[in-house]
Amino acid sequence: MYCGDKGISDGVLISILSLLKHNTEPLEIFILTIKYEEVVPFEQKTADFLDKLVKEKNPASLVKLIDATEVFVKNLPKKNMGSYFTPCSMLRLYIDRVPEIRKLQRILYLDYDVVCRKDISEFYHTELDNIEAAGVLDIYGRRFYHYHGLFKQDYMNSGVMLFNIPECLKTGMFSKAVELCGKRWMMLADQAALNKSIKKRKLMPGKYNDQNERPSQDTVLHHFSNNFKFWPYFRVQKVKPFEVGKVHEVLKIHEYDDILEEYNKLKVNL
Repeated sequence: MYCGDKGISDGVLISILSLLKHNTEPLEIFILTIKYEEVVPFEQKTADFLDKLVKEKNPASLVKLIDATEVFVKNLPKKNMGSYFTPCSMLRLYIDRVPEIRKLQRILYLDYDVVCRKDISEFYHTELDNIEAAGVLDIYGRRFYHYHGLFKQDYMNSGVMLFNIPECLKTGMFSKAVELCGKRWMMLADQAALNKSIKKRKLMPGKYNDQNERPSQDTVLHHFSNNFKFWPYFRVQKVKPFEVGKVHEVLKIHEYDDILEEYNKLKVNL
């Protein structure tokens, strides 16, 4: 599952191309979007193109665009609507209110800037009995935020999360997160709300959400998240997979060139 507006289209195309390259199981992909105020929603024509793309590899695959405007507007995260991120960043908190997702056993959420490097089946099929969500520690937040003891690292990055839907429905985890966003301003609201609301979590190895600027040999999912740089001056380095020039020149990464070449050919369809 991906969540966002029209602006995530390029990233989602690259992410899906990488999933198609490394995985043989059929892909059932949901994209949640909204039509709210100035938000330009993810386009149906783009979803239709992506659906055709995944079906070319496996006819059992699909891409389905879901308009979550109604459930979002009914429960606005009022205290966090003016944050640095768009309202769409919080859509993952509403998936328990989406009929197509409520009926599933599990769903893997990916940020639009996550690139797959290896088969994800081992991660996707990990045991989740009595677990609400599985994820990886946040590369920076793990040092500052703790939920089960002062020295216990348990603050997960929300860019890659595997949710056990029946367990989340039973505990009301998503509803608690939405309520929290409506009442209290938080830094990185969706991530903070999830970490505060998830009581039963499973921490996975870092290879399933590698947030470093360059992947390691065993990286399965490479997350192009923001990185702090301290030399020659402090700054936030932000490079996304579709910024091909920066991927080459700033990050010195060329291993995704086949995927990026295909992306450059196909992006006219977005």
